[in-house]
Amino acid sequence: MALSNPYQSYQQNSVNTASPGDLTLMLYNGCLKFITLGKKAMETGNIQEKNNNLLKAQNIIHELMVTLNMDVAVSKDLLALYDYLNRQLIEANLKNDSAILDEVTEFVTDFRNTWKEAIQLNRQKQFTQSGQA
Repeated sequence: MALSNPYQSYQQNSVNTASPGDLTLMLYNGCLKFITLGKKAMETGNIQEKNNNLLKAQNIIHELMVTLNMDVAVSKDLLALYDYLNRQLIEANLKNDSAILDEVTEFVTDFRNTWKEAIQLNRQKQFTQSGQA
């Protein structure tokens, strides 16, 4: 099935060709986007749009939770943090509390920035090793 929208085609191709690390980065960015949209909808009183966007953010957090490699020790800590963020998104949605969304945004931004730095360090390491071969 061909996608008629060139941007949609580009997005689909980006996802299909991204490394696992880049996919995780995309998830963090998407989560931040949907939290921001949910917060804006909350401020304008658009309950349906707020709910839809915060549910999308929750779905992304859930995806991050189920893709954790539980054989890695840090994954247990991440699972607990992701669970907390998911519960906070639910709470913010129910109570129309933008302060909770600010807290979640801060956590997700920190995760995203740390992940982005790890990807960059890994790429530098791979580049250095390939140059020595």
